[in-house]
Amino acid sequence: MTQGDDKEIQRLLKEVFPPADRRLHRDLWPAMMRRLEAPGPALSWYDGVLIAAVCGWVVYCPEGILQLLYHL
Repeated sequence: MTQGDDKEIQRLLKEVFPPADRRLHRDLWPAMMRRLEAPGPALSWYDGVLIAAVCGWVVYCPEGILQLLYHL
């Protein structure tokens, strides 16, 4: 590539990708605090059934703990 090609490529890249605006338009900390203070998602009945099934499987087959850890 020649020097002229490099300059042309740089010009085209600057034209296609304008500089990003790095200024924050608002304060993000209050939104983060609201999100942290919000209650977490509630467990559905299906989640409870899955947890009970895994606990029962581990009690019935203690070697299942290793299998479960392997798949995590």
